[in-house]
Amino acid sequence: MSSAEADAPSFEAFVLTHGPELVAFARRLTLDHHRAEDIVQDVLARIGLSWSRVSRVDDLRAYVFKAVLNDFLSWRRRLSSFERPTADLAADRSATEPGVEELVVRRDELQAVLAQLSPVQRAVLVLRYYHDQPDAQIAALLGCREGTVRSHARRALTALRSSPAARTREGIRR
Repeated sequence: MSSAEADAPSFEAFVLTHGPELVAFARRLTLDHHRAEDIVQDVLARIGLSWSRVSRVDDLRAYVFKAVLNDFLSWRRRLSSFERPTADLAADRSATEPGVEELVVRRDELQAVLAQLSPVQRAVLVLRYYHDQPDAQIAALLGCREGTVRSHARRALTALRSSPAARTREGIRR
């Protein structure tokens, strides 16, 4: 056994250490906890089968995050990703009990707007604002140029700002 293989964590140790972080990352991308778990499970299942090879990668954590990102982007292109919820949750909001926290309502509105963004735009925003990645790193992860990353971010932020969720009840921007 080489020294690199001896230094590599076991698959189980890696999953225990980074599993929750991977699910949180995928949940921000998918906006759906169950799909996030499915994506992470698929990625970890594939990586687990080739752990002896994969564990020798220089930055194992970055490799697995990239795999989750790639699986999310390819999942969005699959035929099964055309599933859409049919219930209009906004119509049910008027029937909710008084005392619903404003932050919960805002979060739901923001998630609805984020769900309308393209997968790449959403990935750019998650990587930039949740994971504090610089444009160069995001471009490397997505396989595009930094200018393309900035363009995706600009378009996504424009869409977010023009959404009804970005306005107060009085019609003034937050």
